[in-house]
Amino acid sequence: MTTKELADLIFPNITKTIEDYEKMYPERDLPEGAKVTRFAPSPTGFMHIGNFMSVTIDYLLARQSKGVFFLRNEDTDSAREIEGAVEAIRHILDQYDYIPDEYEYRDINDEKGIYGPYIQSERKEIYHTFIKHLIIEGKAYPCFLTQEEMDSIREAQTRDKRRIGIYGRYAKYRNLTPDEAAERIKNGEKYTIRLKSSGDFNRKFKFVDLANGEMEFPENDIDIPIMKSSNLLPTYHFAHLVDDHLMRTTHVVRGQEWISSIPVHYELFKTFGFKMPKYVHTPLIIKKDGDKIRKISKRLDPEARMTYYEEKGYPKYALTEAIMTIINSNYEAWREAHPDAPFTEFEFSPKKMSASGALFDLDKLDNISKNYLSRLKATEVFDLLDNWSKIYDKEFNELINKYKEYTTSVLNIEREQKKPRKDYACLSEVKNQIWYMFDELFTDVNYEFAENLTKEEINNVLNTYFNEYYNEADDKDTWFNKMKEMTDKLGYCSNMKEYKENPDKYKGSVADISNIIRVGVTSKSQTPDLYVILNLLGQERIKNRLSKVNK
Repeated sequence: MTTKELADLIFPNITKTIEDYEKMYPERDLPEGAKVTRFAPSPTGFMHIGNFMSVTIDYLLARQSKGVFFLRNEDTDSAREIEGAVEAIRHILDQYDYIPDEYEYRDINDEKGIYGPYIQSERKEIYHTFIKHLIIEGKAYPCFLTQEEMDSIREAQTRDKRRIGIYGRYAKYRNLTPDEAAERIKNGEKYTIRLKSSGDFNRKFKFVDLANGEMEFPENDIDIPIMKSSNLLPTYHFAHLVDDHLMRTTHVVRGQEWISSIPVHYELFKTFGFKMPKYVHTPLIIKKDGDKIRKISKRLDPEARMTYYEEKGYPKYALTEAIMTIINSNYEAWREAHPDAPFTEFEFSPKKMSASGALFDLDKLDNISKNYLSRLKATEVFDLLDNWSKIYDKEFNELINKYKEYTTSVLNIEREQKKPRKDYACLSEVKNQIWYMFDELFTDVNYEFAENLTKEEINNVLNTYFNEYYNEADDKDTWFNKMKEMTDKLGYCSNMKEYKENPDKYKGSVADISNIIRVGVTSKSQTPDLYVILNLLGQERIKNRLSKVNK
Protein backbone atom coordinates (compact mmCIF):
# COMPACT_ATOMS: atom_id res chain seq x y z
CA MET A 1 0.00 0.00 0.00
CA THR A 2 1.24 3.50 -0.82
CA THR A 3 0.85 6.65 1.28
CA LYS A 4 -1.66 7.81 -1.35
CA GLU A 5 -3.76 4.70 -0.77
CA LEU A 6 -3.50 5.17 3.00
CA ALA A 7 -4.64 8.78 2.62
CA ASP A 8 -7.58 7.66 0.46
CA LEU A 9 -8.52 5.11 3.13
CA ILE A 10 -8.61 7.81 5.81
CA PHE A 11 -10.25 10.46 3.62
CA PRO A 12 -12.18 8.60 0.91
CA ASN A 13 -14.47 11.55 0.11
CA ILE A 14 -11.76 14.19 -0.25
CA THR A 15 -11.23 14.81 -3.95
CA LYS A 16 -10.05 18.42 -3.99
CA THR A 17 -6.39 19.37 -3.74
CA ILE A 18 -4.56 22.25 -2.13
CA GLU A 19 -4.22 23.78 -5.59
CA ASP A 20 -8.02 23.79 -5.92
CA TYR A 21 -8.34 25.82 -2.73
CA GLU A 22 -5.56 28.18 -3.76
CA LYS A 23 -7.70 29.03 -6.80
CA MET A 24 -10.87 29.34 -4.72
CA TYR A 25 -9.16 31.72 -2.29
CA PRO A 26 -6.76 33.83 -4.38
CA GLU A 27 -4.50 36.57 -3.09
CA ARG A 28 -6.57 39.60 -2.12
CA ASP A 29 -6.66 42.56 -4.48
CA LEU A 30 -5.76 45.30 -2.01
CA PRO A 31 -3.69 48.50 -2.06
CA GLU A 32 0.02 48.13 -1.39
CA GLY A 33 0.68 47.92 2.32
CA ALA A 34 -2.90 47.00 3.19
CA LYS A 35 -3.10 44.70 6.20
CA VAL A 36 -5.49 41.78 6.60
CA THR A 37 -6.23 41.12 10.26
CA ARG A 38 -8.56 38.75 11.99
CA PHE A 39 -10.22 38.49 15.36
CA ALA A 40 -10.50 34.77 15.99
CA PRO A 41 -12.00 34.06 19.39
CA SER A 42 -13.00 30.64 20.63
CA PRO A 43 -16.59 30.36 21.94
CA THR A 44 -15.30 28.54 25.01
CA GLY A 45 -15.58 31.69 27.13
CA PHE A 46 -16.81 35.25 27.09
CA MET A 47 -14.76 38.22 25.98
CA HIS A 48 -12.28 39.71 28.41
CA ILE A 49 -10.21 42.87 28.40
CA GLY A 50 -7.25 41.08 26.77
CA ASN A 51 -9.46 40.09 23.84
CA PHE A 52 -10.59 43.68 23.58
CA MET A 53 -7.02 44.97 23.38
CA SER A 54 -6.26 42.49 20.60
CA VAL A 55 -9.36 43.29 18.56
CA THR A 56 -8.70 47.01 18.95
CA ILE A 57 -5.27 46.51 17.39
CA ASP A 58 -6.74 44.26 14.68
CA TYR A 59 -9.30 46.92 13.80
CA LEU A 60 -6.73 49.72 13.95
CA LEU A 61 -4.22 48.01 11.66
CA ALA A 62 -6.85 47.22 9.04
CA ARG A 63 -8.49 50.64 9.06
CA GLN A 64 -5.22 52.57 8.96
CA SER A 65 -3.92 50.63 5.96
CA LYS A 66 -7.21 50.43 4.01
CA GLY A 67 -7.07 46.70 4.55
CA VAL A 68 -9.51 44.04 5.78
CA PHE A 69 -10.62 43.13 9.29
CA PHE A 70 -12.49 39.82 9.51
CA LEU A 71 -14.03 37.69 12.23
CA ARG A 72 -13.40 33.95 12.44
CA ASN A 73 -15.20 31.65 14.87
CA GLU A 74 -12.71 29.05 16.12
CA ASP A 75 -15.19 26.48 17.38
CA THR A 76 -13.22 23.27 16.98
CA ASP A 77 -13.32 22.56 20.74
CA SER A 78 -17.03 21.73 20.85
CA ALA A 79 -16.81 20.02 24.24
CA ARG A 80 -15.88 23.31 25.94
CA GLU A 81 -18.14 25.61 23.92
CA ILE A 82 -20.33 27.90 26.04
CA GLU A 83 -23.87 28.66 24.96
CA GLY A 84 -24.30 32.31 24.04
CA ALA A 85 -20.57 33.03 23.66
CA VAL A 86 -20.77 33.75 19.92
CA GLU A 87 -23.69 36.13 20.40
CA ALA A 88 -21.80 37.87 23.20
CA ILE A 89 -18.77 38.36 20.95
CA ARG A 90 -20.93 39.85 18.20
CA HIS A 91 -22.61 42.11 20.75
CA ILE A 92 -19.25 43.52 21.91
CA LEU A 93 -18.06 44.13 18.35
CA ASP A 94 -21.32 45.89 17.50
CA GLN A 95 -21.31 47.88 20.72
CA TYR A 96 -17.83 49.31 20.10
CA ASP A 97 -18.36 49.75 16.35
CA TYR A 98 -15.64 47.23 15.47
CA ILE A 99 -17.71 45.92 12.59
CA PRO A 100 -15.83 43.22 10.64
CA ASP A 101 -15.55 43.52 6.87
CA GLU A 102 -16.07 39.76 6.64
CA TYR A 103 -17.87 37.45 9.03
CA GLU A 104 -20.41 34.68 9.41
CA TYR A 105 -23.14 34.57 12.06
CA ARG A 106 -24.88 31.24 11.91
CA ASP A 107 -27.59 32.12 14.44
CA ILE A 108 -28.93 35.01 12.36
CA ASN A 109 -28.02 33.53 8.95
CA ASP A 110 -25.78 36.43 8.06
CA GLU A 111 -22.51 36.16 6.17
CA LYS A 112 -20.29 38.63 4.35
CA GLY A 113 -17.10 37.89 2.45
CA ILE A 114 -15.78 35.40 -0.13
CA TYR A 115 -13.06 33.79 2.00
CA GLY A 116 -15.41 31.78 4.20
CA PRO A 117 -16.79 29.74 5.73
CA TYR A 118 -15.68 31.87 8.69
CA ILE A 119 -16.70 29.18 11.18
CA GLN A 120 -14.04 26.50 11.60
CA SER A 121 -16.44 23.62 12.15
CA GLU A 122 -17.78 24.31 8.64
CA ARG A 123 -14.31 24.06 7.09
CA LYS A 124 -13.69 20.38 7.88
CA GLU A 125 -13.35 19.38 4.21
CA ILE A 126 -10.70 22.06 3.67
CA TYR A 127 -8.64 20.87 6.63
CA HIS A 128 -8.93 17.26 5.54
CA THR A 129 -7.59 18.19 2.10
CA PHE A 130 -4.48 19.72 3.65
CA ILE A 131 -4.01 16.80 6.08
CA LYS A 132 -4.49 14.28 3.26
CA HIS A 133 -1.78 16.08 1.32
CA LEU A 134 0.64 15.67 4.25
CA ILE A 135 -0.12 11.94 4.54
CA ILE A 136 0.50 11.45 0.81
CA GLU A 137 3.78 13.33 1.17
CA GLY A 138 4.78 11.17 4.14
CA LYS A 139 4.77 14.23 6.43
CA ALA A 140 1.90 13.09 8.64
CA TYR A 141 0.78 9.74 9.99
CA PRO A 142 -2.03 8.09 11.95
CA CYS A 143 -1.02 7.67 15.59
CA PHE A 144 -2.67 4.94 17.67
CA LEU A 145 -1.46 6.00 21.11
CA THR A 146 -4.20 5.47 23.64
CA GLN A 147 -4.92 7.94 26.40
CA GLU A 148 -3.42 5.51 28.89
CA GLU A 149 -0.21 5.31 26.86
CA MET A 150 0.05 9.10 26.60
CA ASP A 151 -0.53 9.47 30.33
CA SER A 152 2.22 6.93 30.98
CA ILE A 153 4.59 8.79 28.64
CA ARG A 154 3.87 12.11 30.35
CA GLU A 155 4.46 10.57 33.80
CA ALA A 156 7.78 9.13 32.67
CA GLN A 157 8.89 12.39 31.07
CA THR A 158 7.95 14.33 34.17
CA ARG A 159 9.77 11.86 36.41
CA ASP A 160 12.90 11.93 34.23
CA LYS A 161 12.68 15.74 33.81
CA ARG A 162 12.37 15.48 30.04
CA ARG A 163 10.40 17.68 27.71
CA ILE A 164 6.73 16.77 27.50
CA GLY A 165 5.51 15.56 24.12
CA ILE A 166 5.59 12.84 21.48
CA TYR A 167 9.07 12.91 19.92
CA GLY A 168 11.96 10.57 19.33
CA ARG A 169 11.41 7.18 20.94
CA TYR A 170 8.04 8.27 22.31
CA ALA A 171 6.65 8.58 18.76
CA LYS A 172 6.19 4.82 18.51
CA TYR A 173 3.81 4.86 15.52
CA ARG A 174 5.54 7.38 13.26
CA ASN A 175 7.39 4.68 11.31
CA LEU A 176 4.54 2.26 10.71
CA THR A 177 4.27 1.22 7.09
CA PRO A 178 1.11 2.25 5.23
CA ASP A 179 0.03 -1.41 5.32
CA GLU A 180 0.47 -1.63 9.11
CA ALA A 181 -1.39 1.62 9.67
CA ALA A 182 -4.19 0.59 7.29
CA GLU A 183 -4.65 -2.73 9.07
CA ARG A 184 -5.10 -1.00 12.43
CA ILE A 185 -7.58 1.45 10.93
CA LYS A 186 -9.58 -1.37 9.34
CA ASN A 187 -9.63 -3.12 12.71
CA GLY A 188 -11.38 -0.08 14.18
CA GLU A 189 -8.53 1.23 16.33
CA LYS A 190 -8.89 4.89 17.28
CA TYR A 191 -6.24 7.25 16.05
CA THR A 192 -5.20 10.85 15.68
CA ILE A 193 -3.20 12.33 12.83
CA ARG A 194 0.21 13.69 13.83
CA LEU A 195 2.68 15.85 11.98
CA LYS A 196 5.90 13.98 11.27
CA SER A 197 8.19 16.69 12.55
CA SER A 198 11.42 17.37 10.68
CA GLY A 199 12.74 19.77 13.33
CA ASP A 200 15.79 19.38 15.53
CA PHE A 201 15.41 20.70 19.08
CA ASN A 202 19.15 21.34 19.24
CA ARG A 203 18.94 23.65 16.25
CA LYS A 204 17.80 27.28 16.62
CA PHE A 205 15.95 29.59 14.30
CA LYS A 206 15.39 33.35 14.41
CA PHE A 207 11.93 34.87 14.42
CA VAL A 208 10.93 38.53 14.28
CA ASP A 209 7.89 39.57 16.29
CA LEU A 210 6.64 43.09 15.52
CA ALA A 211 6.18 43.91 19.22
CA ASN A 212 9.11 42.04 20.77
CA GLY A 213 11.73 42.25 18.02
CA GLU A 214 14.04 39.41 17.03
CA MET A 215 13.67 36.25 19.05
CA GLU A 216 15.42 32.87 18.93
CA PHE A 217 13.77 29.49 19.43
CA PRO A 218 14.72 25.82 19.22
CA GLU A 219 13.08 24.07 16.30
CA ASN A 220 10.00 22.00 16.99
CA ASP A 221 10.71 18.28 17.04
CA ILE A 222 7.41 17.16 18.58
CA ASP A 223 4.98 15.20 16.43
CA ILE A 224 2.05 17.43 17.29
CA PRO A 225 -1.49 16.19 16.67
CA ILE A 226 -3.09 17.96 13.73
CA MET A 227 -6.44 16.13 13.69
CA LYS A 228 -8.47 14.97 16.64
CA SER A 229 -9.92 11.49 16.63
CA SER A 230 -13.17 12.41 18.41
CA ASN A 231 -14.71 14.68 15.78
CA LEU A 232 -12.17 14.63 12.93
CA LEU A 233 -11.64 18.36 13.39
CA PRO A 234 -8.14 19.85 13.30
CA THR A 235 -6.26 21.07 16.31
CA TYR A 236 -5.92 24.81 16.89
CA HIS A 237 -2.39 24.90 15.48
CA PHE A 238 -3.30 23.24 12.19
CA ALA A 239 -6.49 25.22 11.65
CA HIS A 240 -4.48 28.39 12.32
CA LEU A 241 -2.12 27.49 9.49
CA VAL A 242 -4.81 26.62 6.94
CA ASP A 243 -7.18 29.47 7.71
CA ASP A 244 -4.62 32.25 7.91
CA HIS A 245 -3.04 31.07 4.66
CA LEU A 246 -6.25 30.73 2.65
CA MET A 247 -7.86 33.84 4.13
CA ARG A 248 -4.65 35.69 3.26
CA THR A 249 -4.10 37.02 6.76
CA THR A 250 -1.08 39.33 6.84
CA HIS A 251 -0.95 40.17 10.58
CA VAL A 252 -1.86 38.05 13.59
CA VAL A 253 -2.43 39.85 16.88
CA ARG A 254 -2.51 37.64 19.96
CA GLY A 255 -1.41 37.53 23.60
CA GLN A 256 2.10 36.79 24.84
CA GLU A 257 0.94 33.41 26.10
CA TRP A 258 1.06 32.23 22.47
CA ILE A 259 4.77 32.98 22.03
CA SER A 260 5.57 29.39 23.05
CA SER A 261 3.59 28.23 19.97
CA ILE A 262 5.90 29.98 17.52
CA PRO A 263 8.13 26.91 16.85
CA VAL A 264 5.08 24.80 15.99
CA HIS A 265 3.56 27.42 13.70
CA TYR A 266 6.92 28.13 12.11
CA GLU A 267 7.33 24.46 11.24
CA LEU A 268 3.79 24.10 9.89
CA PHE A 269 4.16 27.04 7.52
CA LYS A 270 7.61 25.82 6.49
CA THR A 271 6.27 22.31 5.86
CA PHE A 272 3.78 23.64 3.32
CA GLY A 273 6.09 26.31 1.95
CA PHE A 274 3.61 29.05 2.89
CA LYS A 275 4.58 32.58 3.88
CA MET A 276 3.90 33.21 7.56
CA PRO A 277 1.83 36.21 8.61
CA LYS A 278 3.56 38.85 10.70
CA TYR A 279 2.88 38.45 14.42
CA VAL A 280 2.17 40.99 17.14
CA HIS A 281 2.29 39.34 20.55
CA THR A 282 0.62 41.79 22.91
CA PRO A 283 1.82 42.31 26.50
CA LEU A 284 -0.05 40.97 29.49
CA ILE A 285 -2.59 43.37 30.95
CA ILE A 286 -1.54 44.09 34.50
CA LYS A 287 -3.01 46.08 37.39
CA LYS A 288 -1.96 47.57 40.69
CA ASP A 289 -3.11 45.56 43.68
CA GLY A 290 -2.01 47.45 46.77
CA ASP A 291 1.77 47.63 46.65
CA LYS A 292 1.99 44.87 44.06
CA ILE A 293 1.51 44.76 40.32
CA ARG A 294 0.02 41.56 38.95
CA LYS A 295 -1.66 40.12 35.90
CA ILE A 296 -5.32 41.01 35.66
CA SER A 297 -7.37 37.95 36.55
CA LYS A 298 -10.70 36.77 35.12
CA ARG A 299 -11.32 35.06 38.45
CA LEU A 300 -10.36 37.87 40.82
CA ASP A 301 -11.04 41.08 38.92
CA PRO A 302 -14.52 41.99 37.67
CA GLU A 303 -12.98 44.54 35.30
CA ALA A 304 -11.36 41.65 33.40
CA ARG A 305 -14.80 40.83 31.96
CA MET A 306 -16.06 42.96 29.07
CA THR A 307 -19.57 42.67 30.50
CA TYR A 308 -18.38 44.69 33.52
CA TYR A 309 -18.10 47.88 31.46
CA GLU A 310 -21.57 47.50 30.02
CA GLU A 311 -23.08 46.75 33.41
CA LYS A 312 -21.40 49.83 34.88
CA GLY A 313 -22.40 51.95 31.91
CA TYR A 314 -19.04 53.19 30.68
CA PRO A 315 -19.39 54.91 27.29
CA LYS A 316 -17.69 52.98 24.52
CA TYR A 317 -15.43 55.95 23.75
CA ALA A 318 -13.93 55.84 27.24
CA LEU A 319 -12.92 52.17 27.21
CA THR A 320 -11.43 52.40 23.72
CA GLU A 321 -9.44 55.45 24.77
CA ALA A 322 -8.24 53.77 27.96
CA ILE A 323 -7.09 50.72 25.99
CA MET A 324 -5.32 52.92 23.44
CA THR A 325 -3.29 54.55 26.23
CA ILE A 326 -1.85 51.16 27.20
CA ILE A 327 -1.37 49.98 23.62
CA ASN A 328 1.11 52.75 22.79
CA SER A 329 2.87 55.00 25.26
CA ASN A 330 2.65 58.06 23.00
CA TYR A 331 -1.12 57.89 22.51
CA GLU A 332 -2.01 60.35 25.26
CA ALA A 333 0.24 63.04 23.78
CA TRP A 334 -1.32 62.40 20.37
CA ARG A 335 -4.83 62.63 21.79
CA GLU A 336 -4.03 65.93 23.49
CA ALA A 337 -2.88 67.31 20.13
CA HIS A 338 -5.87 65.80 18.26
CA PRO A 339 -8.81 66.02 20.72
CA ASP A 340 -11.54 65.46 18.13
CA ALA A 341 -9.87 62.95 15.80
CA PRO A 342 -11.05 59.33 15.64
CA PHE A 343 -8.60 56.97 17.32
CA THR A 344 -8.03 55.19 14.00
CA GLU A 345 -6.01 58.19 12.81
CA PHE A 346 -3.35 57.49 15.44
CA GLU A 347 -0.27 55.84 13.93
CA PHE A 348 0.01 52.64 15.92
CA SER A 349 3.46 51.10 16.32
CA PRO A 350 3.85 47.57 17.72
CA LYS A 351 7.40 48.51 18.76
CA LYS A 352 5.98 51.02 21.24
CA MET A 353 4.09 48.39 23.19
CA SER A 354 5.36 47.74 26.70
CA ALA A 355 7.28 44.49 26.96
CA SER A 356 6.89 44.44 30.74
CA GLY A 357 3.09 44.54 30.67
CA ALA A 358 0.27 46.95 29.89
CA LEU A 359 -0.84 48.64 33.12
CA PHE A 360 -4.61 49.05 33.07
CA ASP A 361 -5.81 51.65 35.55
CA LEU A 362 -9.50 51.99 36.40
CA ASP A 363 -8.83 55.47 37.81
CA LYS A 364 -7.55 56.54 34.40
CA LEU A 365 -10.61 55.03 32.76
CA ASP A 366 -12.83 56.96 35.18
CA ASN A 367 -11.02 60.19 34.38
CA ILE A 368 -11.32 59.66 30.63
CA SER A 369 -14.99 58.81 31.01
CA LYS A 370 -15.78 61.80 33.24
CA ASN A 371 -14.13 64.17 30.78
CA TYR A 372 -16.03 62.62 27.89
CA LEU A 373 -19.44 62.66 29.57
CA SER A 374 -18.93 66.24 30.75
CA ARG A 375 -18.48 67.39 27.14
CA LEU A 376 -21.71 65.84 25.88
CA LYS A 377 -24.97 67.69 25.55
CA ALA A 378 -27.56 66.89 28.19
CA THR A 379 -29.77 65.30 25.50
CA GLU A 380 -26.90 62.98 24.55
CA VAL A 381 -26.34 61.96 28.17
CA PHE A 382 -30.07 61.32 28.52
CA ASP A 383 -30.03 59.03 25.48
CA LEU A 384 -27.08 57.06 26.88
CA LEU A 385 -28.76 56.85 30.29
CA ASP A 386 -32.03 55.80 28.70
CA ASN A 387 -30.43 52.96 26.73
CA TRP A 388 -28.42 51.75 29.72
CA SER A 389 -31.22 51.90 32.30
CA LYS A 390 -33.65 50.03 30.02
CA ILE A 391 -31.53 46.97 30.79
CA TYR A 392 -29.93 47.61 34.16
CA ASP A 393 -32.40 49.81 36.09
CA LYS A 394 -35.88 49.56 34.62
CA GLU A 395 -37.61 51.47 37.43
CA PHE A 396 -35.25 54.41 37.01
CA ASN A 397 -35.74 54.21 33.26
CA GLU A 398 -39.50 54.57 33.69
CA LEU A 399 -38.96 57.55 35.99
CA ILE A 400 -36.61 59.49 33.71
CA ASN A 401 -38.88 58.89 30.72
CA LYS A 402 -41.92 60.00 32.71
CA TYR A 403 -40.11 63.31 33.25
CA LYS A 404 -37.91 63.34 30.15
CA GLU A 405 -37.67 67.10 29.67
CA TYR A 406 -37.20 67.67 33.39
CA THR A 407 -34.50 64.94 33.62
CA THR A 408 -32.66 66.48 30.69
CA SER A 409 -32.71 69.84 32.50
CA VAL A 410 -31.34 68.18 35.64
CA LEU A 411 -28.54 66.61 33.60
CA ASN A 412 -27.82 70.01 32.08
CA ILE A 413 -27.03 71.74 35.41
CA GLU A 414 -23.61 73.38 35.07
CA ARG A 415 -23.02 71.49 31.81
CA GLU A 416 -22.75 74.57 29.60
CA GLN A 417 -20.13 76.28 31.71
CA LYS A 418 -16.53 76.79 30.59
CA LYS A 419 -15.53 74.05 33.04
CA PRO A 420 -18.50 71.68 33.27
CA ARG A 421 -18.95 69.41 36.28
CA LYS A 422 -17.50 65.93 36.17
CA ASP A 423 -19.76 64.13 38.61
CA TYR A 424 -19.92 60.65 37.15
CA ALA A 425 -17.67 58.28 35.27
CA CYS A 426 -20.32 55.82 34.17
CA LEU A 427 -24.08 55.74 33.79
CA SER A 428 -24.59 53.56 36.86
CA GLU A 429 -23.37 56.53 38.94
CA VAL A 430 -25.87 59.06 37.56
CA LYS A 431 -28.80 58.00 39.72
CA ASN A 432 -26.74 58.44 42.88
CA GLN A 433 -25.91 61.98 41.74
CA ILE A 434 -29.41 63.19 40.83
CA TRP A 435 -31.88 61.02 42.80
CA TYR A 436 -32.87 63.88 45.14
CA MET A 437 -34.36 65.78 42.20
CA PHE A 438 -37.16 63.22 41.94
CA ASP A 439 -39.93 63.21 44.55
CA GLU A 440 -40.48 59.49 43.98
CA LEU A 441 -36.94 58.84 45.25
CA PHE A 442 -36.97 61.53 47.94
CA THR A 443 -38.20 59.29 50.75
CA ASP A 444 -36.64 58.31 54.08
CA VAL A 445 -33.77 60.70 53.42
CA ASN A 446 -30.84 61.42 55.69
CA TYR A 447 -30.30 65.17 55.97
CA GLU A 448 -26.66 66.22 55.95
CA PHE A 449 -26.95 69.35 58.09
CA ALA A 450 -23.83 70.51 59.91
CA GLU A 451 -23.63 68.90 63.35
CA ASN A 452 -23.40 72.24 65.19
CA LEU A 453 -26.79 73.39 63.91
CA THR A 454 -29.86 73.15 66.15
CA LYS A 455 -33.32 72.31 64.85
CA GLU A 456 -34.43 75.79 65.80
CA GLU A 457 -31.67 77.44 63.80
CA ILE A 458 -32.34 75.24 60.76
CA ASN A 459 -36.08 76.02 60.85
CA ASN A 460 -35.41 79.71 61.41
CA VAL A 461 -33.20 79.95 58.32
CA LEU A 462 -35.51 77.89 56.11
CA ASN A 463 -38.71 79.65 57.21
CA THR A 464 -37.16 83.11 56.91
CA TYR A 465 -35.87 82.48 53.43
CA PHE A 466 -38.88 80.76 51.92
CA ASN A 467 -41.48 82.93 53.68
CA GLU A 468 -39.79 86.31 53.24
CA TYR A 469 -37.20 86.17 50.47
CA TYR A 470 -37.84 83.36 48.02
CA ASN A 471 -39.45 84.17 44.68
CA GLU A 472 -39.15 81.60 41.90
CA ALA A 473 -39.33 84.41 39.30
CA ASP A 474 -36.05 85.99 40.51
CA ASP A 475 -33.07 85.97 38.18
CA LYS A 476 -29.78 84.73 39.57
CA ASP A 477 -28.40 88.15 40.55
CA THR A 478 -31.60 89.09 42.38
CA TRP A 479 -31.66 85.73 44.10
CA PHE A 480 -28.09 86.07 45.32
CA ASN A 481 -28.57 89.62 46.54
CA LYS A 482 -31.56 88.46 48.57
CA MET A 483 -29.46 85.63 49.99
CA LYS A 484 -26.84 88.13 51.17
CA GLU A 485 -29.51 90.42 52.62
CA MET A 486 -31.04 87.59 54.62
CA THR A 487 -27.59 86.38 55.69
CA ASP A 488 -26.84 89.70 57.37
CA LYS A 489 -30.32 89.91 58.90
CA LEU A 490 -29.90 86.51 60.62
CA GLY A 491 -26.52 87.31 62.13
CA TYR A 492 -24.38 85.64 59.51
CA CYS A 493 -21.81 87.40 57.31
CA SER A 494 -22.44 88.00 53.61
CA ASN A 495 -18.86 89.16 52.95
CA MET A 496 -16.57 86.13 52.88
CA LYS A 497 -13.39 88.21 53.28
CA GLU A 498 -14.80 89.91 56.38
CA TYR A 499 -15.98 86.56 57.75
CA LYS A 500 -12.54 84.97 57.38
CA GLU A 501 -10.96 87.91 59.20
CA ASN A 502 -13.48 87.94 62.08
CA PRO A 503 -15.30 84.59 62.22
CA ASP A 504 -16.15 84.89 65.90
CA LYS A 505 -18.38 87.92 65.27
CA TYR A 506 -20.90 85.88 63.25
CA LYS A 507 -22.98 82.72 63.39
CA GLY A 508 -21.47 81.77 60.08
CA SER A 509 -21.18 82.94 56.48
CA VAL A 510 -23.38 83.19 53.42
CA ALA A 511 -21.98 79.78 52.45
CA ASP A 512 -23.46 78.31 55.63
CA ILE A 513 -26.83 79.89 54.87
CA SER A 514 -26.72 78.46 51.34
CA ASN A 515 -25.84 75.04 52.70
CA ILE A 516 -28.78 74.99 55.12
CA ILE A 517 -31.12 75.75 52.22
CA ARG A 518 -29.34 73.21 50.02
CA VAL A 519 -29.70 70.43 52.56
CA GLY A 520 -33.28 71.44 53.34
CA VAL A 521 -34.47 70.92 49.77
CA THR A 522 -32.10 68.12 48.63
CA SER A 523 -30.86 66.49 51.88
CA LYS A 524 -27.32 66.73 50.41
CA SER A 525 -24.58 69.07 51.55
CA GLN A 526 -22.91 69.02 48.13
CA THR A 527 -24.86 69.55 44.92
CA PRO A 528 -24.54 71.48 41.69
CA ASP A 529 -25.80 75.08 41.37
CA LEU A 530 -28.36 75.74 44.13
CA TYR A 531 -30.16 78.48 42.19
CA VAL A 532 -30.83 76.14 39.27
CA ILE A 533 -31.94 73.34 41.59
CA LEU A 534 -34.47 75.63 43.29
CA ASN A 535 -35.82 76.76 39.94
CA LEU A 536 -36.19 73.20 38.69
CA LEU A 537 -37.94 72.00 41.84
CA GLY A 538 -40.33 74.95 41.95
CA GLN A 539 -42.19 76.51 44.84
CA GLU A 540 -44.76 73.80 45.54
CA ARG A 541 -42.24 70.96 45.61
CA ILE A 542 -39.89 72.99 47.78
CA LYS A 543 -42.71 73.76 50.21
CA ASN A 544 -43.60 70.08 50.40
CA ARG A 545 -39.97 69.10 51.06
CA LEU A 546 -39.48 71.68 53.79
CA SER A 547 -42.46 70.29 55.63
CA LYS A 548 -40.50 67.05 56.05
CA VAL A 549 -37.38 68.63 57.55
CA ASN A 550 -36.78 67.67 61.21
CA LYS A 551 -39.80 65.40 61.32
